[in-house]
Amino acid sequence: MRHTSDAPPVADARGLRLALVVSRFNSEVTSRLLDGARSALAKAGSQPSAVETFEVPGAFEIPFAARAAASTGRFDAVVCLGCVIRGETPHFEYISSAVAHGVAAASGATGVPITFGVLTTNTLEEALARSEEGPSNKGWEAASAAIDMAKLVRRMHVARVPGQRV
Repeated sequence: MRHTSDAPPVADARGLRLALVVSRFNSEVTSRLLDGARSALAKAGSQPSAVETFEVPGAFEIPFAARAAASTGRFDAVVCLGCVIRGETPHFEYISSAVAHGVAAASGATGVPITFGVLTTNTLEEALARSEEGPSNKGWEAASAAIDMAKLVRRMHVARVPGQRV
């Protein structure tokens, strides 16, 4: 496990507003993903007042909440955090696929970067390993990607010439 002192550089998040959408289901894991995302944002210079957290019941509800947050126009990016662990039925495949497609569709529909920090693992042990403290935490990675994408979108908007077709 790497600790935050060994963390790779995180882009500067000052001036960005971010939404964190986190599932309460499998909270033993999702609370650790949320801690990882918040750690990455803090390391990037984000102010706590620039980050809003929205809890949803389960992973299936993440895309709706992410799209709703993005649609407000208040956020530069949205970070989705959840955990789906394989069980004995095909339920895992349906939920995992629906969440992945829903998050991608929400980002495309709103034009706001929405990152995917939803674990899809075979076991609780795998999920816990991917949510350990430090930059290998998938919540940290999703928050870092959200910062990068928000800054990219800002740069693209600034670089756009008035009247230029997209």
